[in-house]
Amino acid sequence: MPASRGYANRMGNGAEASGDGWRYRGRGLIQVTGKTNYAACDAALGLDLIVQPELLEQPGPAACSAGWFWHRNGLNRQADTRDIETITRRINGGLTGLDDRKACYARACAALEVSHEPA
Repeated sequence: MPASRGYANRMGNGAEASGDGWRYRGRGLIQVTGKTNYAACDAALGLDLIVQPELLEQPGPAACSAGWFWHRNGLNRQADTRDIETITRRINGGLTGLDDRKACYARACAALEVSHEPA
């Protein structure tokens, strides 16, 4: 599987043959990825994610994992200042999809009738 190869020996995963890359692939609303992140999320939320990583495919745990990741990475401050670039870097590790994310954010702000400009 491509994920087993791409994520082998990274983020706490074992070698490709271990299957960890596929087992601990991105799941949840913010895509928790890698055995190390699954273990940290597991400890914080009291879920058995190392044994049952597919729990993050369920709505409740998926939403809770996103909240855990958001809090763990201190993203409220960036959200309050509408710093979409920093939030994107912390979640994705780069800026892939930034333009689409900004467009979605602008549409959401328009629907909610709030400014999308920094305060």
